[in-house]
Amino acid sequence: MADGSGDDNPFENLPMFGDLARALAGQGPLNWDAARQFAAMAATGGTSESNIDPTVRIKFGELSRIAEMHVRDLTGFDGLTPQILPVTSGEWAQRTLEAYRPLFTELATSLGKPAIAADDDESAFEGDPMMAMMAGLSKMMAPSMMGMAVGSMVGRMATQVFGQYDLPIPRQDTSITVLPGNIDRFADEWSISSDEMRMWVLAQELTGYALFSISSLRESFAALVRKHVGAFRPDPEAIAEKLSTFDTDEGDPMQAMQQLLGDPAVLLGAVQSPEQRELQPSLDAAAAAVVGYVDYMVDGVSVRVIGGDALRIAEAVRRRRVDHNADDVYIERLLGLHLTHQQVQRGKNFIAGVVDRVGEARLSALLARPQALPTPAEIDAPGLWVARLELPGD
Repeated sequence: MADGSGDDNPFENLPMFGDLARALAGQGPLNWDAARQFAAMAATGGTSESNIDPTVRIKFGELSRIAEMHVRDLTGFDGLTPQILPVTSGEWAQRTLEAYRPLFTELATSLGKPAIAADDDESAFEGDPMMAMMAGLSKMMAPSMMGMAVGSMVGRMATQVFGQYDLPIPRQDTSITVLPGNIDRFADEWSISSDEMRMWVLAQELTGYALFSISSLRESFAALVRKHVGAFRPDPEAIAEKLSTFDTDEGDPMQAMQQLLGDPAVLLGAVQSPEQRELQPSLDAAAAAVVGYVDYMVDGVSVRVIGGDALRIAEAVRRRRVDHNADDVYIERLLGLHLTHQQVQRGKNFIAGVVDRVGEARLSALLARPQALPTPAEIDAPGLWVARLELPGD
């Protein structure tokens, strides 16, 4: 029993564990209360946040009207009317959790499926009762582990990102959230004018919003991501081994447990499935095209409205994007996104190749057609993509 006693019980020093175990019953594939709590802690460091200064909100509103006009002109997409919402890191984390909820639920469900193994769990741990117990414990605590890990990752993202399209994941929102604190801090670090940096971010966010307003493209891209997260398979041995290292001898045992279960490495006790390996080239091609298009349009807008510093800002931001830290790798691996320098360059070359063939004005029109996402072959040969989408007589 988890709340029993005995020399071989690693939780005998946790009198609250029995209550915790009972509280975990019936929580579904992902504990959203845990996700929200850990997201808040990671985003704010456990401290209260100040409200966004009203003057900052006004400034973003003024800049967004300028950026929107140029994004609409360059992309050709009409109807750009999203509300710009400057938010704190804590608020961004909660909104993002909700926006990604279908994906994380799909992920939790896939990790709750039977593991890919020739033996069942009991025979896999035969002769090692500790590992067998930990494997059973990991199943019981999987929803909370998932919630803690997902919440922690999203919360840490909130301390770094500029807006909601730093990761090219479609959302159903009719508004765009930006993080003035992160934007202004980056501007200070790179000696960039805060207004110019804000304008650059608004151009990126509005372009991402415009691209994903194409329903066929949005649904196709979202389907690829959902298929990826739904194809994970758990590795109970990896999770059980991580749990077996749990040490209650020093410090606060409940705090130690929270830290352990909030570790993404526990969540990623999973293996890449054959389905994911088969899907990855298609997802890589789609993500490269989306990032390449957004970068191309943002460069065009920022050169118009920012001028000489536009390319310096772009270089700084894109260097930051491919300079991955551990949190970036975890969240990208979960969602199947590989935003490496090579992938970004593939997207850049693809968009440039399309523009060379059909012109800037036709680029957006082609992306608005059904089945517009390039295939793995087309991302490296844009002429094939143009030939497939261009109809006779166009």
